[in-house]
Amino acid sequence: MADAVSFVDPDFIVDPYPGLAHLRKYGKPLWSDELGVFLAATHRDANQVLRTRSLGRIFEPQEPADQWETFNYLHADSILDSEPPKHTRLRSLVTKAFNPKKIDSLRPTVATIVDSLLDDLEEAFSRGDADLIHHFAEPLPVKVIASLLGFPPEDEHFLRPWSQAIVKMYEVSPSEKDQSEAQEAAAEFAAYVERLMVVRKETPGTDLISDLAQVEDGGDRLSATELIATCVLLLNAGHEASVNGLGNGMVEALKRPDQMALLRSRPHEVAPTAIEEFLRFDSPLHLFERTATSDTEVGGVMVKQGQKIAALIGSANRDEDVFVNSDQMDLTRDPNPHIGFGAGIHFCIGAPLARMEMSVALPKLMERFPSLSLAGEPTSRGTFVLRGWATVPISDQR
Repeated sequence: MADAVSFVDPDFIVDPYPGLAHLRKYGKPLWSDELGVFLAATHRDANQVLRTRSLGRIFEPQEPADQWETFNYLHADSILDSEPPKHTRLRSLVTKAFNPKKIDSLRPTVATIVDSLLDDLEEAFSRGDADLIHHFAEPLPVKVIASLLGFPPEDEHFLRPWSQAIVKMYEVSPSEKDQSEAQEAAAEFAAYVERLMVVRKETPGTDLISDLAQVEDGGDRLSATELIATCVLLLNAGHEASVNGLGNGMVEALKRPDQMALLRSRPHEVAPTAIEEFLRFDSPLHLFERTATSDTEVGGVMVKQGQKIAALIGSANRDEDVFVNSDQMDLTRDPNPHIGFGAGIHFCIGAPLARMEMSVALPKLMERFPSLSLAGEPTSRGTFVLRGWATVPISDQR
C-alpha cells in the first residue's frame, strides 16, 4: 500500500503529488516499510498528528556521539526538537525577544533589502543570466535573518551553505557525504554564533542575539547551547521556508498565465491570498515526523508507544475533501486552511517573519518586473522533505 510509493524515486521527487494522492485514497494512515513510519496523508490525519500531545517531537541523537556532538545539541536544545516542559520554557523565552513587535520593526529593513535585490536582478536581466532563486528568493531571507541576528554583511555568504548542509540530514536517505558535510557545517555554524554571543553578552546591541542573551523569565534564561541552537534554528527553518515558499509558488504561478495576470494587475490586493496559496499548492515542507509517547489512535489506526508517524504536509494541502479543485492553483483562494507552517505547539515560530517578507517582496517584484516569465526549465534541488528549486531562469520582456 504505502510502499507503492518510493520516497527516493527521482520521478516522485520531481512530482510527488500523484503518489501522494494515491496515499490519500486509503483514507487512513499507512505503514511504510521504506521509512519505518506511519504516513498520515489526509488533511484530517496530518493535522491530528501535528496537534496531538501524545505524539511528541522526540529527537534521537546521531551516532557515534563524538562525531555528532554539535549537531546533536543544536537539535536537542532547540524548540523544534523538544517537548513540554522544556519546549514550553524555551518558546516562552524566545518569544519574549522574537515577538510581533520585533518582526514588524523589520519591515523597513526588508523593503530596503528587496529594493537592492531588485536592482541586482535588473543587472542580471541585462546580462541574460537572471535566476529567481539565486538573485532574489534565496538572498532575501538570508539577508533579513542576518540583519535580525546582527551578522556582519561580509559573513552572510556562510549562512546558506551551512544551512543547506545541515538540513540535508532531514531527507529520507542522506549519503555519507551529506552526513560528513552536516557535521562540519554544524560545528562551524555553532562556533560562529558562539563567538558573536560572547561579544553581545559583553556589549549588547539591538540585534536578536543580544536580546536572547538578555531575556529572562523568573530568573530563568537561555543556556549558551540553547541560545546557539535557537539562532541556528531561526536561520535554517526560517529562511528555508521563505526561499522555497516564494520560489515554489512563483514557479507554479509563472506556468499559469491566468494567475500571473491576477498578480500583475492587482499585486498588493492579491498578495495576501497568493502567499497562502504558494504555501499550500507546492509546500516547502512535506514531512514532519512525530513519535508516540503512548498508544495513540490516528484516523482509526493505532500508533503504539515508540512507533513513529509522519504528517505528509504537502499531501494534506492537496486534500480534495478540504480544498475545492485542490490540484489547481488559485491565488484568490479564501479560506485556505493549509498547514504549510505546521500546527499545534510546533507551529513554525518564524511563520510571521516569512509571511511579512513575502508580503513585501511579492508586490515589489511584480511592480518592478510585470513581464516576468520563465526563461528555461527550473532545476530541482532533488529533495522531498524540504522541497524547492535549485535554479529558476527568468526573463523580463518589457
